[in-house]
Amino acid sequence: MAIQQGIWRINADNNTVSTPTWLETARLDDENQLEELIVQDVSIINADWLLIGRQVRTSFDKRIDLLALDANGSVIIIELKRDKTPRDVVAQTIDYASWVETMQDNQLVDCYVEFAERHALPIKSLDAAFKTKFGQPLADVSLNDSHQMVIVASELDASTERIITYLNDRHGVGINAVFFSAFTDGDNRYLSRAWMIDPQETQQLVSTRGAREPWNGEFYVSFGQDQRRNWEDARRYGYIAAGGGQWYSNTLNMLAEGDRIWVNIPKTGYVGVGIVTGERQRLSDFTAEGKGLTELPTQMDYQPFIDEPDESAEYVVPVRWQHTVPASEAFSETGLFGNQNTVCKPTATKWRHTVERLKSIWMVTSD
Repeated sequence: MAIQQGIWRINADNNTVSTPTWLETARLDDENQLEELIVQDVSIINADWLLIGRQVRTSFDKRIDLLALDANGSVIIIELKRDKTPRDVVAQTIDYASWVETMQDNQLVDCYVEFAERHALPIKSLDAAFKTKFGQPLADVSLNDSHQMVIVASELDASTERIITYLNDRHGVGINAVFFSAFTDGDNRYLSRAWMIDPQETQQLVSTRGAREPWNGEFYVSFGQDQRRNWEDARRYGYIAAGGGQWYSNTLNMLAEGDRIWVNIPKTGYVGVGIVTGERQRLSDFTAEGKGLTELPTQMDYQPFIDEPDESAEYVVPVRWQHTVPASEAFSETGLFGNQNTVCKPTATKWRHTVERLKSIWMVTSD
């Protein structure tokens, strides 16, 4: 069934709610307008993406509408449907992806430089833009190790949905669609957005390349030990944490009570395994031993992160540890799985090897 959106105005006065009023739809002038809006503010489509190119010319003399990066270094091909048929827009987007996959790091760097110059962006280099956007050096990620495809449309038909669903479910192709609608309310105009597939699902689909196998039910967790969090505090008081942006904290929502997690500190090694005991919550709401983190003896001061806005706040998930080690004793060797996502459900063959290896080293049972 084709995606449809609606907005109703509800006026409440003195605890009396009026009859909902349907806002009239207002067709966008054309999908070129959508492209311009996304260039002006990429958060319209995804706040956790960094635009690096517009109308990027391919080696076969076609132009990709927009290119972006996520914090994992994955390249996102963004293609507007315009007046193309469902078959044409999907085929064209996949064709573009086959070319993007061959792009070298220097080509992506040059792509951003040209984009920054054309749009008079204050940050002229990709390294600086990536560091500013995601808080980590570009050199710390595997650039273009995977890619995603997104079709942008003002109208999305059932045929496009069927094709995209088939490619995702049957063939593991990381392709998605986002549908925009415009509405009017007097002199005001509004823009709404609906994703066909949760973007986190597409992100997880492309997070690993190469041979795949069914997920083994064990979650991978990346614990970024930095100025926002400390592993010794986490292992002492029973939690994992992420924050500083929705890209980092949203995947914590994948975890539910009873899930088992294996924790890796990037560039350090694996430091713990445990069972989730509760849902994601703000750091300010977390308690251990009947006290909040700011009231407990800790390795660092968490007070600066208590009143952050929801989008950038620090979030924690409570954990009952089965086994932990200090960061100085982290386990690391060639062949272990690693990923920049805070939480993921790996299907790479090396994930099964990683879990079995850690079970052996730490003498952890299968339960």
